[in-house]
Amino acid sequence: MIARPQLNEYPVFASTYVNMVPEGADVMQLLTDSLTETYELFSTLPDEKALFAYAEGKWTVKEVLGHIIDTERVFAFRAFCFSREQITLPGFDQDTYVNNTDYNSRSLQDLAEEFKVTRLSNLYVFRNFTEEQINRNGTASGNYLTVRALIYMTAGHVLHHLQILKERYL
Repeated sequence: MIARPQLNEYPVFASTYVNMVPEGADVMQLLTDSLTETYELFSTLPDEKALFAYAEGKWTVKEVLGHIIDTERVFAFRAFCFSREQITLPGFDQDTYVNNTDYNSRSLQDLAEEFKVTRLSNLYVFRNFTEEQINRNGTASGNYLTVRALIYMTAGHVLHHLQILKERYL
């Protein structure tokens, strides 16, 4: 089981995601379970909900899923890089990423499938990190991060957005 990261292993903003992972939870099992939950949620939503945004200027359901996929890739890429070498990586502006992609023209099923294969790929990488690699670190967006923290952030990020979807969209 991957130990919960300490507060000094990630920036303050990331505590929103890390804290979504319940104390004592097996983060790898949570990543596996949320894969199923997320895929089932999005692949069974009716098409008429796919372009819904709960307020002016907010993302549609499709854009939320696109953002989840983008962030999943970025966090996993950072974890992969840091597991191999201590390096500094650039920032990630979520709005720029969503605004420079037309998620709304894609089917929700296609996006759900993309999330599924992205998470499966990340699970292979995460499962094969050694204890030494999990404790390695680097800098991204000017913030110090450990591989362990990025794994927890990946798990918590999707849970954060599933909660928002259930509260405001569905």
